[in-house]
Amino acid sequence: MPDVRGRVRGPATAAGALLLTLGLMLPAEAAAQVHGGGTAGAAHTDEDRPTGDDGTGGTGGRGAPWGTARPAPAVSGTVPPPETAAGDIAESIATYDVVLAIGTDGVLRVRETITYDFDESGRHGIVRQVPFRRGDRLYEVRAVRAGSSTGAPSRVRTTRLLNDVQISVGARQHEVRGRQAYVIEYDVARVFTPRAGHDELVWDAIGTSWNVPIRNAAVRVEAPVPLRHATCRAGAPGATTRCLRDRDGPYAVDFIQRALAPREGMKIRVKLPKRAIAVPPPRHVPPRWAGDWPGTALLALSLGMVPLLRRRPAPRRPAGPVLAAAGALLVVADAGGEVAAHGFWAFSLGDRSLAGLALMIVGAGVVCVHRLRTP
Repeated sequence: MPDVRGRVRGPATAAGALLLTLGLMLPAEAAAQVHGGGTAGAAHTDEDRPTGDDGTGGTGGRGAPWGTARPAPAVSGTVPPPETAAGDIAESIATYDVVLAIGTDGVLRVRETITYDFDESGRHGIVRQVPFRRGDRLYEVRAVRAGSSTGAPSRVRTTRLLNDVQISVGARQHEVRGRQAYVIEYDVARVFTPRAGHDELVWDAIGTSWNVPIRNAAVRVEAPVPLRHATCRAGAPGATTRCLRDRDGPYAVDFIQRALAPREGMKIRVKLPKRAIAVPPPRHVPPRWAGDWPGTALLALSLGMVPLLRRRPAPRRPAGPVLAAAGALLVVADAGGEVAAHGFWAFSLGDRSLAGLALMIVGAGVVCVHRLRTP
């Protein structure tokens, strides 16, 4: 019998030495990270104040009250540090200034000024995700445009994902580093919800898709009528805090928040009197899974039939493509109208779509079985 222990002993010893070395190195690395981290309640310095479009200083847009003596509350437990332990600039958003202008036509006109601190590795720009669908509710995101006062490439590309419009600002051929300032503008229609005694706007002004901390954020709401009911909650869903509020006359309200952790947002809620603005009716589409139990059961049955095709005599070879084609026609007939009216990502799976998927699965199974049995 071969000497197995002799063959295993050498690699096992080397692996044990490697694990021991890693175990001794980990505490030192963790201590270095703790030493370079921020502390709770870090001071709100002039460097952390919002800047103008050029990133050099200003009021952060249309008069956002950044000069107030009262510091804005922090949502996360620690204020993100502007620098790492090695002295390199940590990637973060220094200031995020948003203006939400409510038009008399019911359209929300958005202007976002983002002062972004890139690290030394460089990136091609920034990506902002704006929702166009929430559940079965559809919004119209249009007239997207962007610029940069610091000279960064600001070409705009928009892509519709499952529920969001992805706005990419930058250039694939150029990388940017250091502090850059971007301005993104777009309009959102059908965003107001008519209620019994008022019309309501609920909007996350900065979104929850940013994976870097935001040191200072300000949201200004402007309306053509006096704003008597406007609130702001900052943070992650289920763990929010009230934003610092300052009224700028009867027609504008400013909200301020500092130390937002990655994927924390600022949700604005505004209530306007009836007939203060024109509110188009909301647009709804069926949910993505709109099938009832018959379609769901048929889809599950088709999945269970696929393993049985190899054990029993399968249908003739032409039956596979015919079943698959018939299923594809059912899916197109069910979802085609929604896709044609509202775009590709507005489709939903009804009973006809589920039945079509079932036929496509069985047809593909028949084709695969005949190919496997062909010598």
